[in-house]
Amino acid sequence: MFVSIPTRQRQQLRWATPTLVAMLWLAFLWASTRPGGQQRALLLEWGALSGGQLPADILRSWADGEHWLRLFTALFLHADWAHLLGNLVFLLIFGLPAERVMGPWRFLLLFLVGGCLANFVAVLAIGSPDRLIIGASGAVSAVIGAYLALFPNARLGVVLPLGLFLEFVRAPASLLIGIWALLQVVFAYIGPAFGAVAWAAHISGFAFGIVFALLARRGIARRLRKLKGY
Repeated sequence: MFVSIPTRQRQQLRWATPTLVAMLWLAFLWASTRPGGQQRALLLEWGALSGGQLPADILRSWADGEHWLRLFTALFLHADWAHLLGNLVFLLIFGLPAERVMGPWRFLLLFLVGGCLANFVAVLAIGSPDRLIIGASGAVSAVIGAYLALFPNARLGVVLPLGLFLEFVRAPASLLIGIWALLQVVFAYIGPAFGAVAWAAHISGFAFGIVFALLARRGIARRLRKLKGY
């Protein structure tokens, strides 16, 4: 279904992924420069909170639009460098090729809606009182799920440090997805986020990405045919 795109057209298409990477990076730098007390207050003000309530109680208490806004702002807050870099690396690996075929606006919709939905599912699933839910992991999971649905047998080019040299290799997308999942486990047990991974956000984001890609396949195919001029 998918065909190659001329270089000139590719260069005009992929701006959403670099923009998201820059926004996530700048948001982390800004938050990390706050004094300790202010940084914690910032996370509490803009991160999504589970509240330890039953789902029905959460929905009733969310009549205020601020709660829904938190699902969005939480995407741009991260606990530490490991949390941020893990998301940025895999957003670049899977986001650039996904955006190339989906287009920037459809890709942004996938990232933002998938991320907000993943955060909301985590809010409903986590029972601990006032557990803070932050990070773009759910959104990145949506991107990875969409990529897997669009390119189930794809191999991705990655650059690996081998001694003093950088080596370009092609690895199966499924292997990189497995590494992503493993890193989420590792990152759960280092730094200030110790033991606090919102698995519900990862799983729901991944599932949303698959469904989104499957529903958007016809639109993506039409877009690629238009780019090729037929």
